[in-house]
Amino acid sequence: MTTAGLTWRRSSHSTAANNCVETAVPGPGRLAVRDSKDPHGPALLFTAEAWTDFVRAVSGGPSDLRPV
Repeated sequence: MTTAGLTWRRSSHSTAANNCVETAVPGPGRLAVRDSKDPHGPALLFTAEAWTDFVRAVSGGPSDLRPV
């Protein structure tokens, strides 16, 4: 998948230090994530459900993630 032409967004909570992630929506039910310091570098692609579970897990909320 190419990320060319995607509209990338950064959280309004980000600082000017450029140490955050950016997200884009490449299609229905998908989310692309990249490092803001390397906008031409690789991006990770997640399903919307997987990203929601990840965010819940790192924020301490309930999630469907299981330990491996």
